This record gives sequence, C-alpha cells and structure tokens, in this order.
Amino acid sequence: MKINFLGTGTSQGIPVIACDCPACLSNQKEDKRLRTSILISIQNKNILVDAGPDFRQQMLRAKVLDIDAILLTHEHNDHIIGLDDVRPFNFRYEKDMPIYATTSVQKELKHRFAYIFDNDPYPGAPRLQLHNINKENPFWVDDIKVIPIEVMHGQLPVLGFRIEDFTYITDAKTIVDEELDKIKGTKVLVLNALHHKEHHSHLNLEQAIEMVEKIEPEKAYFTHISHKMGPAKEISNALPKGIELAYDGMTIHL
Repeated sequence: MKINFLGTGTSQGIPVIACDCPACLSNQKEDKRLRTSILISIQNKNILVDAGPDFRQQMLRAKVLDIDAILLTHEHNDHIIGLDDVRPFNFRYEKDMPIYATTSVQKELKHRFAYIFDNDPYPGAPRLQLHNINKENPFWVDDIKVIPIEVMHGQLPVLGFRIEDFTYITDAKTIVDEELDKIKGTKVLVLNALHHKEHHSHLNLEQAIEMVEKIEPEKAYFTHISHKMGPAKEISNALPKGIELAYDGMTIHL
C-alpha cells in the first residue's frame, strides 16, 4: 500500500491569502499546503479520500491517471467542492465515478451540485455513482475492505477510514471509545493537528499528540495543518519520536 499526501492544509491552505506570517512567507516545500486529501494505492486500485478545491491541481501534480473510488469524510467545501473535476476520468474511461459517502453528505452533494443530479443533466456534466456508507458497517471497494470510523468535528459527524493497518482521520475534535476501538492495532495513523491553541472543532497539537499516545500506532503523521502552527521545520524538531508533520507530496509505504 502506498499513501500519497495530496494536500495537508486547512480550508485556507498555506500560504493564506493576504497573510505575511512566517509559515505563509516560508520558501520551504513543507510549508506549501493545499487542502487536505490523500490517495491510497492498493491492489492496483487508486482510492482518493476527499476532493476539495485543489483537486484538479493535485491530480496534475501527482500525475494521477485514474481513480477507482472517492471516499468522502464529510460535506465541508474543502473536502468536496472539487468533484466537478472528475469529468476527465468520466470521459477518458467512459465510467461513472464511484463516490462513497453517508446519506447526509449525499444530501449536501445533491444540493451544491444540483446540475449533476438533474433528471436530464446537460451533456458533459460530471457522472457520479453514489454508494451509501455509515459508521456501523465496513464496506468494500472491489476486494478492498474499508472500516469507517466516526469522529466528531465539533457537532458534525465525520468519517475516518481504516484499510488494513492504515488509518486516516481528519477534522476530528473528539472520538468516543467505541470508535477508538476500531483504530487500535493500526500501524500507521494519520490525524489532524490544527495549531497550538484550543479550537472548538479540531484537535490542537497537544491534543493530537495525546490522541496518538492513546492509540499507540507504530507511526503517526499529522495533517490538516494551519499556518498558525508555524513553519514545519520548527514544529517537527519538537515532536515526540514516531510522530511527523505530513507535507504535500510526501509518500509512505506499508
């Protein structure tokens, strides 16, 4: 299994428009962050998690030639609004794009992308094939088993996903014990860590470290990182052993 971090930033990305903080002014590649997304390559399949506003740029930068499925964590714009750009895959492979999402996320898709789901969509509109998922039941992408994990993004339920010994969680603030049990034993964990201060709907750095220590993976990577975290090199040097800040373009293998 190969994991490609397509984006590791928050809804604003880094650099943030009109910001002159040290992270936004940094010339280091680790401080150039598109909106959060990963590509999981396993068993000759490419599974994308989230398709935000940078989806097109991420596909081009990573030279992605095909996607077999898209898993959506939740309905916020920085995780879904790039779905219109699945069209080249529709056209090239003459297929509808499989989208795995909860019923509440699907409701938002049908609202924000009404033209896709029109009874008589215009020629060239994106073609999506919706699949219902929920926190109670694992699901399969072909022969690949995916375990959904519900976390709370403030008051909003969000799904993380576990495939074999890899678990991906973003936009979490709290995780109940029943859902934590699904993660235990994972070897590699990706978890959101926003910045240093308390936040109403995201783990801050201290809380994310505590969550990693509770789950005890062999290796952990932080994502969904705000410019308020500071330059990546400064933070990385202070992290506990076994924890790293992910960055755009990073790839890991399991």
